[in-house]
This record gives sequence, C-alpha cells and structure tokens, in this order.
Amino acid sequence: MKRVSLVFTLALAAAFSTEAATAQTLKTVKDRGMLSCGVSQGLPGFSSPDDKGNWTGFDVDICRAIAAAIFNDPTKIKFVPLSAKDRFTALQSGEIDVLSRNTTWTLSRDTSLGANFTGVTYYDGQGFLVKKSLKVNSALELNSASVCVQTGTTTEQNLADYFKGNNMKYEVIAFGTADETIKAYESGRCDVFTSDVSQLYAERLKVATPADHVVLPEVISKEPLGPMVRHGDDQWFDIVKWTLFAMVGAEELGITQKNVDEMAKSSKPELKRAFGTDGNLGEQLGLTKDWLSRIVKAVGNYGESFDRNVGVGSKLGIARGLNQLWNKGGIQYAPPIR
Repeated sequence: MKRVSLVFTLALAAAFSTEAATAQTLKTVKDRGMLSCGVSQGLPGFSSPDDKGNWTGFDVDICRAIAAAIFNDPTKIKFVPLSAKDRFTALQSGEIDVLSRNTTWTLSRDTSLGANFTGVTYYDGQGFLVKKSLKVNSALELNSASVCVQTGTTTEQNLADYFKGNNMKYEVIAFGTADETIKAYESGRCDVFTSDVSQLYAERLKVATPADHVVLPEVISKEPLGPMVRHGDDQWFDIVKWTLFAMVGAEELGITQKNVDEMAKSSKPELKRAFGTDGNLGEQLGLTKDWLSRIVKAVGNYGESFDRNVGVGSKLGIARGLNQLWNKGGIQYAPPIR
C-alpha cells in the first residue's frame, strides 16, 4: 500500500513539475526580449508586410498590444508568417508564443490541439466571391459550380454541409495557400472562391480589377476568429485574453490613443481601476499598473484598430456589424476590469 502511495505521489509531483516547467511563457518572452507571433502569409487588413517589411493589420495589432503590455514597446516582436496547414504545429512546438492568424474557434480545435482560444477578435462567417460576369446573385444559384478552397481550414466542411443541405452539386479545387487560391480563382480555374467573408474582402484587393468581383449575400457558417496559446500556462492565457479585453473595454470607456493620458487622470472608479491608480490589477496579470495605457497608446482601442485596419477607415471598408460593441447593436463584449 505504501509503495502504491509513493508511486502515486511521485507521479503527481512529476505532473505538477511538468506543468510548472511549461508555465513560463512570460519569463521566456522577457528573457528573449521579444514576442514571437504567428500570423498569415499576407492577408490585407489582418496581417501583411509593407514594402519595407513592416507588418500591419488587425491580427498584428493584437500582438503589438501584447508586446506593449509586456515591454512598453510594440515593436519588440518577431512575426512568423504561417500557412493554414502549419499554424498549429508552430504553436504546439513553441516556435511562436501566440497565434494571431484569422483562426476559427471550434470545439475540436479547442480540445485536440493542445491549445486554447483566448477570445474573439472578429465575428465572421463563410461566404462566396464570384465574378460579376457569372451573373449570379445568390449562393443558391451555384449548383454544379467549381469552387476554389484553401486546405487546412474548416472551409471544405462548411462548403459540403451547405451544398448537401441545398441539394446542389459542386467540384472542389483545393490549394495550399491563400495566394494560390485567389490566383487560381482569378485565372478562371474555378467559378467561385469561398472563405471567411473578411478574407474574401481582403483577397479581392489582390485581383487586377476588384470592382469586377462581388461577395454574395449569404453567410453560411459561424466563424469566430481569435488568438490561440498553448495549454499549460494559465498566466500567459490570461495575459493574451485580457489584452483583447483591454482594447474592447477601452472603447466602451471612451479611452482612445489621443485622450489616454488625460483619461488616466480621471477620478471615476472604473477608470482608476483600468489605469492602475487604484488597485493592482495589472500586477495580478504579471504586468505593470499601466498595462492598459501601454496597450491603448500602442494600437488604440478595439474600435480604432478595427476601423484603421478593416473598417471604414481602410481599403476593405467592412462595416462593424456583429463586431460593434454590445451596447451599440453588436455582440462584442468584454468582462469588466475590476
């Protein structure tokens, strides 16, 4: 009996020590002096490099916000461009600290990949892009169409479900990367390009004449997109999660890049907690008291980042829609900072 107890105790200790050993992401990032962030291979509005190699986009801003919260410097990042196929392996292996790459939160991904989603940055859904010359006004008119899709995504399953549910036939033409997929579609190798609606707007900018292509009105799935982190490090999970919540909460509180310093002087209880002049919420995360100020100064609040990268202030011109704040007609919502 004693031997069994000893074996159990040693096994339990080993389990705890293994977990403790893995729960060091913040220290690893600090010791390295930079955050390693997995992004797309180039999706306008979400994550793409300019001609000087500087990365911009909505997903990029999430990583810059994390870096700002840790280092007070949003440039202390190594961006790792990843295909849909390689993104999860890169996270699992430790090549990246966080995956911020227009990735859909699903049950199977949340349970089988050794990783957790930390929140929803963008509420999306799958749609269809077609040439106007096809003279199609609805996805229900796509019977017998050839459809370009990217492998390593949930797109093919959603596509199969939709066409089967509507008694339509189709042909799948699959490609490994988003660039290959949009080029094949533009060259006429397929009738339709299907992906998340946000990606369709972004990819449409890459074709020679974007105005000749239209996104059909049907949205055939739920695609909540958000960052991912590895299992086993609750502190790091909290930091990434609350970085997004800080951006959303800042918008709700009226804190912007321009007024952040002035708002930090406020005597309102909710603002004092947010800015760390009352309590130690930032320190509870393993960060500093001014963690929220650092984030907003670096990338703005959620609405500012959205509008600048994918919304009305960008080339994509996507309406806020579901991504509007909960008190303004949308469903974007963050727990209170208290």
